[in-house]
Amino acid sequence: MADLLYLDDLKVGQRFASTGSLAVDEARIKSFAAEFDPQPFHLDDAAARPTLFGGLAASGWHTAAMTMKMVTDGGIPIAGGIIGASGELAWPKPTRPGDVLRVTAEVLEITPSKSRPDRGMITMRIETQNQKGEAVQVFTVKMVVPRRTPAG
Repeated sequence: MADLLYLDDLKVGQRFASTGSLAVDEARIKSFAAEFDPQPFHLDDAAARPTLFGGLAASGWHTAAMTMKMVTDGGIPIAGGIIGASGELAWPKPTRPGDVLRVTAEVLEITPSKSRPDRGMITMRIETQNQKGEAVQVFTVKMVVPRRTPAG
């Protein structure tokens, strides 16, 4: 794993990529959906065909969970962990059985805290792409990041 980064180490425009990828399996799509998002288009291909998905699609929450797995497995080496404060989540294309996902991220904004000198906030755009390079999830997130040494 890369060295952990603090607020002071980050730069606007800095990019990160997942160190690995995740293959999306039909059985896992169905088991995740059965437990957490039991809608027909996540559970049954035939039931999903007449929907706007046109076939079996992973739950967006499943895609988000797989994204988090890749981010925390070294994709974004933030000291103190990945601590979200707020965000905007979009799923421009469905995640399908057989997709192989990877993650890229970019630092959009860095804001040191005025009231808490031991930390600050960053805004990142985290994009999850399938094997065709198509975005299946875009997450713009504000994250709390510790400072290496508190500003004084």
